Amino acid sequence: MSCHDKPMERVTDVEMSVKPPDVKQVLFQAFGLPKAGLDICLCVIGEGPLSANEVAESLGYDRSTVTRYLNTLVELGLLRRSELNREAGGVVNVYHSVDLERMRRETLIGFYVWAGEAAALIEDANVTKQDYLDENPDQELPGMFWESFRDK
Repeated sequence: MSCHDKPMERVTDVEMSVKPPDVKQVLFQAFGLPKAGLDICLCVIGEGPLSANEVAESLGYDRSTVTRYLNTLVELGLLRRSELNREAGGVVNVYHSVDLERMRRETLIGFYVWAGEAAALIEDANVTKQDYLDENPDQELPGMFWESFRDK
């Protein structure tokens, strides 16, 4: 493998300072979950099964916010939903944790896929940048370059 016509070597020491991510950043980037979504997910995992009303009361969030995130968490496969018959009649949706080992495994696999795709995008950006510089040796990278790359 080469970069700019020079052979590449495996990197063992990184000179670039990389700040380790925290769990909130990772979950937000991976799932689009801000603090409220994370709070709701952890509440159901720790205390479930719970209805949307019970989650809202426990966390002090608006019920509509809780319902929106619960639906998202179910779609992501982080929680599951079932119907519970009420003694007074009717049904209520309750939310449960999925198998935590399965969630952990699938989340890690998803992260590895995402990281590989992110690395490929970085490599593509570097190649595209070098192509631009080769074609325009007397110019700096304009904002238009980055804006046009974003659409690819």
